[in-house]
Amino acid sequence: MYPNRAGGAAAYARVGVESDVLSASPHRLITLLFEGADKAIRSAGVHMRDGNKAEKGKAISKALDIVNRGLLAALDRERGGELAERMALLYDYIARLLLKANLHDDAASLEEARHLLGELGSAWREIDTDGK
Repeated sequence: MYPNRAGGAAAYARVGVESDVLSASPHRLITLLFEGADKAIRSAGVHMRDGNKAEKGKAISKALDIVNRGLLAALDRERGGELAERMALLYDYIARLLLKANLHDDAASLEEARHLLGELGSAWREIDTDGK
């Protein structure tokens, strides 16, 4: 018996993502977090437009986890000083936008959170410490 194609493709994708994460530098890991947040927020937007509250909530929860347990947790407040504190405030603001988007089906808040994370992710990719 052969596995179905969809299951095989999903397993292959998981292995690819796990391999990327396991071999990634700290800089690349943060880049992956920004990419994951963007994907989750885009998914939430689709579900919001479709009226699928359960899936919208799951996608926003994933984005919130990435912001709070990934990006915010990765800040080095001791070495980062004032910049790290400002980033923490910005991540807190983004998290509140995501919560507002979820509670009130607020597409504008969802898009603002996506835009801010996109700007931060773009700036992060510009640093490119991996290539130096």
